[in-house]
Amino acid sequence: MLPGPFLDNTRTVSAPIEELRRAIELALAGKWDAAHERVQQYEDDASAAWIHAVLHKMEGDLGNARYWYRRADRMDHLTDEPRAELAAIQAGLRSRRDA
Repeated sequence: MLPGPFLDNTRTVSAPIEELRRAIELALAGKWDAAHERVQQYEDDASAAWIHAVLHKMEGDLGNARYWYRRADRMDHLTDEPRAELAAIQAGLRSRRDA
């Protein structure tokens, strides 16, 4: 599990959790384009930006990944393994939904 709070409480959450969870499922299934399309719709949402960062890391575009990690305030995860990171984000989303 990733350390620290899942989301910065000062950020507005505008993305539906189910959309974010679906984007993660698509990414883990190797459907990068479909996952990317989903998160692009919510670029002001911290969780969507974090997922977006991981997608670009998976793609090998580290410059773009860094941009999205900064937007998500998650630069400390830049070197995390992408699949494990997505699983941790997904677990955080699940706990938010269940709260």
